[in-house]
Amino acid sequence: MFVVIYPGNGDQSIPDRDSSRRNNSSESNKSNGDASQKFLDVNTNWREFRAMLYNNYQVEKTDSVAQGGTPHVSKPLGPKWAHPLSVPETGCVLLATEKLDGVRTFERTVVLLLRSGTRHPQEGPFGVVINRPLHKKIKHMKPNNNELATTFADCSLHFGGPLEASMFLLKVGKKSKIGGFEEVIPGLCFGARNSLDEAAELVKRGTLKSEDFKFFVGYAGWQLDQLREEIESDYWHVAACSPHLIFGDSSDSWSESLWKEILQEMGGHYSELSRKPKEDI
Repeated sequence: MFVVIYPGNGDQSIPDRDSSRRNNSSESNKSNGDASQKFLDVNTNWREFRAMLYNNYQVEKTDSVAQGGTPHVSKPLGPKWAHPLSVPETGCVLLATEKLDGVRTFERTVVLLLRSGTRHPQEGPFGVVINRPLHKKIKHMKPNNNELATTFADCSLHFGGPLEASMFLLKVGKKSKIGGFEEVIPGLCFGARNSLDEAAELVKRGTLKSEDFKFFVGYAGWQLDQLREEIESDYWHVAACSPHLIFGDSSDSWSESLWKEILQEMGGHYSELSRKPKEDI
């Protein structure tokens, strides 16, 4: 079993800076300095840190099953990784299970959760389907909005879900947080129609390129308990995955094959599911 300690203010389990001064040896000071640097990295990339812990746990579990076998050596995380989560969180993905085969709206979809939501009726979890390209550009829809018709005319359109509202994702990379847009995971933010002017200004100033934007027709939303019930009823697998899988340069990013790729990265029975043919409903 592995335990994840999340960085946070006032957490008693997190070492403070003075702890490194309690050891007088120069070698210990160097060691503590290295540990502090590692801690800073963890604080910045806690999703990768958690994924690394999960990866190590899987290796240890495999070693314990292999009776007298050669111990496995933990491999560093590559650019692509994914692992299951017990509960949804902002920035996670929901992967449709075989129970949704035959349900055209959601079968074999990957939903990126933009907000994990609250119990308030108007603040439930919502996200967008990220593996259903419409194979159309915005200009093909002859939009009335001037920014859509000009600045974002060549941006691709994706089916985002059955609920009526248009949203967009913007890949900000390693740039500092951009005001007016909500961060989903490091390097990726989202906006809605009412923030189109601000988005266009980022392109005009050269802060971002129009190719950094993905536009979605519709979105998916739930009440908090509704989504939990669907997960408990095995309609969705919940997973964390690397930013590279979600918006990397791979041709599989944003494509229909993303569902299969994430399940394969998760391994085990998830990988087996990715190879199963669709069930006829």
